Parts: sequence; structure tokens; C-alpha cells
Amino acid sequence: MTSDNGGVPPPEAPGSAALYIATLAEELARLAKSHDLDALAYILDMARLEADQISRRWDGHNGPGPSGSS
Repeated sequence: MTSDNGGVPPPEAPGSAALYIATLAEELARLAKSHDLDALAYILDMARLEADQISRRWDGHNGPGPSGSS
């Protein structure tokens, strides 16, 4: 997987990837809000919340799926 983020490789672990996505979504939501793009800001906020939740489930988990699943 390649990314256009200044040559920084994307996170390898799912939890790290979710945290990275949450960070980007937060920045994009802030940008959308500053330009009165309310619907887009809302969608990005929802994506941030979902990514945060996924990141927390994966935190400290080393297996093939999120914590709480078998």
C-alpha cells in the first residue's frame, strides 16, 4: 500500500491505521467546518468517532481481530 503523505509509510497494525485515520479525519473536519461545509464536517466527525472506537478496541491487541471477538 502506498500513500502520498510525504513519504511516510502508512501504519502497519489495524489499530495504528485507525488512529491515523482518526487524526486525518479530525483535521479534515476542522477544515470543512472553517469553510461552512457542515454536512461534510459531520460525515468526517462520524468517521473520526468510528476510527477512534476501532483504535481503542485494537489497543494492545496482537491477534487477527479486534478485542472482544474470537
